[in-house]
Amino acid sequence: MPALESNPFAILTFIAAPAILTNASSVLSLGTSNRFARNVDRARTLFKMLDGRDPVADPEAAMFVRLLEMTERRTRLLVRGMSAFYFAIGCFAAGSLMSLVGAMLAPLDNTAFLRPVLVVALISGVSGLLGLVMGGSLLVRETRLALRTIEEESQFYRGRYGR
Repeated sequence: MPALESNPFAILTFIAAPAILTNASSVLSLGTSNRFARNVDRARTLFKMLDGRDPVADPEAAMFVRLLEMTERRTRLLVRGMSAFYFAIGCFAAGSLMSLVGAMLAPLDNTAFLRPVLVVALISGVSGLLGLVMGGSLLVRETRLALRTIEEESQFYRGRYGR
């Protein structure tokens, strides 16, 4: 098996892997921000539908209040997800930079310089991966909450207007 220094693909792997993960995080953050914007629009629509209505006396207004509460929870999950994806992007960028620094220091054969750079690159990469996983799990929770919101609204209107 060739040594790491003699493998021309080793440095590409150290740079390409964080770059690919950075791209994945960026795509996920873009999709999450679109979901966030749609959620904000939904909340504004619910505010308008509630305007001047009494949730105590009006069952439909009471349902809108419940939907608004779920929309607020969804929005919080989306913001946390976006934060996790942005964190991941920063970590992967730092990991790529540290990999480049490590590649420049490797020919010097000075482990006193190289080892800390490699540790920072590894910590950055692992932290970015954790941010990506955390953001993805938050999106799964938000999607399940969106489904519950639709089910509750559908159930209300089926009960009101029949099947």
